[in-house]
Amino acid sequence: MSEIALQAVGLVRQIEGVVSHTLVNGIDLSVERGEFLAITGPSGSGKSSLLYLLGLLDAPTEGEVIICGQPTSKLSESARADVRLTKCGFVFQFHFLLPEFTSLDNVLLPMRAAARMSEKDMLARGLELLASLGLKEHANKRPNQLSGGQRQRVAIARALSNRPEIIVADEPTGALDTASTEQVFSILRDIANNGRTVAVVTHDPQLAARADRRVHIVDGKIHDTALLRDRTPAPAVPLGAAAAEP
Repeated sequence: MSEIALQAVGLVRQIEGVVSHTLVNGIDLSVERGEFLAITGPSGSGKSSLLYLLGLLDAPTEGEVIICGQPTSKLSESARADVRLTKCGFVFQFHFLLPEFTSLDNVLLPMRAAARMSEKDMLARGLELLASLGLKEHANKRPNQLSGGQRQRVAIARALSNRPEIIVADEPTGALDTASTEQVFSILRDIANNGRTVAVVTHDPQLAARADRRVHIVDGKIHDTALLRDRTPAPAVPLGAAAAEP
């Protein structure tokens, strides 16, 4: 039986005001360990809102998010933050790297926040991650010294730093050129092939078609689902990217 890494049960997110607005409307969704899930939908459909709920970046109005078997709705904010820090890694359309920090320093930030490794081990892991993504020679460069694709690869290394079970990515290729888009997508595909769960919001139908499954969101609800790839277990063959790391 496949292991469920990420589950939404009756998920609702409403914004209250003079006129309330429902962003996510009663979504049930299960994502298996090692599955690459693409979430699509028109602008304003609620797909990014759903992703933020799944990654515990936002809290639902109703419903439950279960991460690696752990319900999260009744957790304290500090406990939610700990799950978010250790179980989830985040990649966004814009890299959100701190401009005054080097690539290595940016990758070290989540590890330092978790405070579960020695400084020596953190440095070794940060350098290993950057090298696995072809960035060994750029470890001491700041974001303004890197290309868009390089910055996004640093962001992926940062997302992987605490060995999360789940990677959530919101339009990770939206600001990249064609070559960098292919490179970043291949890295995310490689991560899933090696056992991590990857959930990606994308407007790109060609990229979505290469996921294991596509969920299409309209008006905050799942409109349709398509199984795109046979996930029969097979030996993982790293493509020389991030998924090679343990």
